[in-house]
Amino acid sequence: MNTGADVLGIVLAGGEGKRLMPLTADRAKPAVPFGGTHRLIDFVLSNLVHGGFRRLCVLTQYKSHSLDRHISTTWRLSALTGEYVTPVPAQQRLGPRWYQGSADAIHQSLNLVHDENPEYIAVFGADNIYRMDPRQMLEAHVSSGAGVTVAGIRVPRKEATEFGVIRTTDGLMIDAFMEKPADPPGLPDSPEEAYVSMGNYIFTTKVMLEALYADAENAASHHDMGRDIIPALVNSGEAAVYDFNTNVVPGETERDHGYWRDVGTIDSYYDAHTDLISTHPIFNLYNRRWPILAHPGQRPAAKFVEGGSANQSIVSNGCIISGAQVVDSVLSPGVIVEQGAVVQGSVLLDGARVGRGAVVRRAILDKNVVVPPGAHIGVDLARDRGHYHVSEGGIVVLGKGERAI
Repeated sequence: MNTGADVLGIVLAGGEGKRLMPLTADRAKPAVPFGGTHRLIDFVLSNLVHGGFRRLCVLTQYKSHSLDRHISTTWRLSALTGEYVTPVPAQQRLGPRWYQGSADAIHQSLNLVHDENPEYIAVFGADNIYRMDPRQMLEAHVSSGAGVTVAGIRVPRKEATEFGVIRTTDGLMIDAFMEKPADPPGLPDSPEEAYVSMGNYIFTTKVMLEALYADAENAASHHDMGRDIIPALVNSGEAAVYDFNTNVVPGETERDHGYWRDVGTIDSYYDAHTDLISTHPIFNLYNRRWPILAHPGQRPAAKFVEGGSANQSIVSNGCIISGAQVVDSVLSPGVIVEQGAVVQGSVLLDGARVGRGAVVRRAILDKNVVVPPGAHIGVDLARDRGHYHVSEGGIVVLGKGERAI
């Protein structure tokens, strides 16, 4: 099967990401930096491109400038063979209104589908951390004969209450699709596990078009893929589930096989970073056979001077650690940590600067944050709550360009 030739990829990247504030105060959620040199959207785009899906439309809306620029400057494929990754802003083709939901976003952008006339359409979310070979999901979709296939990941039933949950009695066709149920149904082969939706779908084009047209006429609909389109196709017996655990990616380890994390909150975003930094990481960014692609920027290599050190950490290009100590942390490009400072268990985004003798613990510092000499962040949470955003898990967050007290 020539997978890429018959598939159009649509990446839903218009989300506001309110639960990631203040990181999303000035950027769309998929544009949030991650893991040093990446942005969240790089994960889904890397998976689709490696899988041969190379006609990709990224639907944007909320504060999309940095996202549009990142896509335009980083994701350049071969025009000679008809490959592209293109950002598509809200165009108001159906009237003077913005997207009302993810299904409405696709409905308003159906000119993209009509122009390409693909046999299948992959609709993927833009803000999860994972590796996946989408060809295997497409093959399962074609084999099942379903109108839509939903990627499902197995999680303990007690954790499934926070997600859209898939019920299946035969392990293939979906019987029900439930939004955050109090008592999620177990799997036929594993009663203490449940399928939750990863927000990734593969449609047969004709089925998707019919579902979108019907949804657009329904005044009671939320016009959302997960809340409306998928349940409608479940009710008509046209929805199948794809078990993400069966997906095999080149170069993966037993430890990071099947890894998927929804980074929808500050705490989950922070926890996903801690998964990167151990000797044998839970999620391995260093898989050379299925790399997460990104643009590293034009900066020199990282530099350690005057006894500066970093342990159990990721230190990106352009960083300078000068007589300071960095432990259990992730430093994005251009971060400077000055003499005598301590950075522990923290995530520092591009251009953040930590002054002499300052202490930063269990914190996220957004782009160009300045921590003055001698300041303490994450040491006294009661004090920090009076000045900064502090998550439920006790992570202190300073927004873009903020100067610490």
